[in-house]
Amino acid sequence: IKEDFEIIDKKQIPSATELKSEEKEKTEEARWSAPILSLAKKASENLALSYGNALKSASLVGFISKPVSNDSTAKTSVRGHAMEERTNLMNMMKLSIKTLIQSALSLGRTLDSDFPPLQQFFVVLEHCLKHGLKVKKTFIGQNKSFFGPLELVEKLCPEASDIATSVKNLPELKTAVGRGRAWLYLALMQKKLADYLKVLLDHKHLLSEFYEPDALMMEEEGAVIVGLLVGLNVIDANLCLKGEDLDSQVGVIDFSLYLKETQDSDGKQDGGITAVLDQKHYVEELNRHLSCTVADLQNKVDCLEKTNSKLQEELAAATDRIGSLQEEQQQLKQQNELIRERSEKSVEVTKEDTKVELDTYKQSRQGLDEMYSDVWKQLKEEKKIRLELEKELELQIGMKTEMEIAMKLLEKDTHEKQDTLVALRQQLEEVKAINLHMFHKSQNAESTLQQKTEAISSFEGKTNEMMSSMKQMEERLQHAEKARQAAEERCNKMKQELAGRLDTCRQQMSQLDSKCSTLEKELKSEKEQRQTLQKELHQEKDAATLLKTELQQMEGLKKELRKLQEEKQQLEKVCEEQEQALQEMGLHLSQSKLKMEDIKEVNKALKGHTWLKDDEATHCKQCEKEFSISRRKHHCRNCGDIFCNTCSSNELALPSYPKPVRVCDACHTFLLQRCSSNSS
Repeated sequence: IKEDFEIIDKKQIPSATELKSEEKEKTEEARWSAPILSLAKKASENLALSYGNALKSASLVGFISKPVSNDSTAKTSVRGHAMEERTNLMNMMKLSIKTLIQSALSLGRTLDSDFPPLQQFFVVLEHCLKHGLKVKKTFIGQNKSFFGPLELVEKLCPEASDIATSVKNLPELKTAVGRGRAWLYLALMQKKLADYLKVLLDHKHLLSEFYEPDALMMEEEGAVIVGLLVGLNVIDANLCLKGEDLDSQVGVIDFSLYLKETQDSDGKQDGGITAVLDQKHYVEELNRHLSCTVADLQNKVDCLEKTNSKLQEELAAATDRIGSLQEEQQQLKQQNELIRERSEKSVEVTKEDTKVELDTYKQSRQGLDEMYSDVWKQLKEEKKIRLELEKELELQIGMKTEMEIAMKLLEKDTHEKQDTLVALRQQLEEVKAINLHMFHKSQNAESTLQQKTEAISSFEGKTNEMMSSMKQMEERLQHAEKARQAAEERCNKMKQELAGRLDTCRQQMSQLDSKCSTLEKELKSEKEQRQTLQKELHQEKDAATLLKTELQQMEGLKKELRKLQEEKQQLEKVCEEQEQALQEMGLHLSQSKLKMEDIKEVNKALKGHTWLKDDEATHCKQCEKEFSISRRKHHCRNCGDIFCNTCSSNELALPSYPKPVRVCDACHTFLLQRCSSNSS
């Protein structure tokens, strides 16, 4: 407890100058705890911010699950916590406004941006505006800034349009936080900050889009703060926005401005010492809390590294799968090209075959046409012969006797001719059936069949004419019976001539039968050729269906490839986002490690070296000379031991002191070596 006081023997009475110097040293030693407290608080705030950012990035990636509680007790505890935050912020706002007005009135001039109470006022106001803000998720990440509700003032109050345009025209501002700070600066310079915030509070239904229901701006505390801001119209501020970096400022409340000094009288020194001890305990607790948070962060970083390794393995597997699919795609392309070449070759071969078959069909058709023309010519000749025979029979009507013999012979001939006609009719019916069957099977040969049916109909007409002629001959025979006796002599002469002519007719009929048989054979060959053509057409149709199915399969494979490419792009996007999150985590961890080193140095200054009491040291620790009135005792601010003036004449700036302080020779050399190693 007596570490801030010098204990001197009664025999060793100092002079007045020495007493003044001792008082100055005492005041310097009494203020050592204030900068330590401020450094510890700043480090704790920075660590809390970095920890919060790390948690946000981890929650964006999806590794940390957000706690969800549905119990009524949890809701009441959250509401009570929100009420405490609102009251604390309102009290801090009252203190900051009070100190700002008092310091501005005592200063008696316009305030600059470097004025500490003004800076702390903006920090507290920023905390008040951030309380209860809703987090808006975007493609980049989570966005939580108070510039969104401030943009509504331009719509509600047209006087604020100048502020909005000037803020948007500043090229140095790149974030929403920097624009919000610049907006607050300009509103304070216009002395309309309270009016603009009052307009916002009058339209709470618009603020509900940005704030939670238990936020400070949605409750009565917001109206109280707006009423307190009216008092700032007394202050004149001249703030320059061009030279300041508003985007990267850290909004940490400095409580040292609001702490009262405890060195006014001897009666208050004990209270100050107890306060310093309390502050030491507070710093120790902060260090413990920070060590716990650092351990948690390290565990989370390990988890993130494991998950990152898993994702990298999955990504490698996905790349391998994509490579295999690409190889399969190339193989399928090659197979498709081979199938196309084969199909093109088969189509060309079928085209050539069809051309050859068409040529043969045309040639056979020409031969049939020639055969039909020859048959027609022969029929015409037979008609002429029959006409000549009729003329001869008319001349021989008067000869009865000859005609009787001729009649017998003619009756026999007619019976034979009738038999031949019946056979011809049967053959014609068979030809008709064959033609009908061929008409149903091959529609392509309709023209040839029609010609054949016409020929058959012509044959039927001829047979009908023959029948009519036979009837006429019977009538003539009845007339010839009367002239039979006269024609007997002539008949004997004409027997030989008629027998020769009948032989010629029989030969012609046999020739016609042979021609009909050849025609039937040609029809059968045409049937067989058509059947072979139909089979080849069916085969070509089957090949075409197979090609169509293969093309459909190729289209399905193309769709699967497109889906796989889209999945690959999505995986690449996820990997990029995770790499960005890991980079941010690495930056935050490096910053936290640097801050932990600073805090460890502060802890070493607080714990590692014990402050040696004055009555315990009688000799200098380095030169071992005895202390006297001329050789005074001096503490080393780094190790806490007591040295003489010669052994502790060096001064260095320590992290726990804002100015250079007394340090022994050993600590001086050690600190210089450490600084040189850190710089290298």
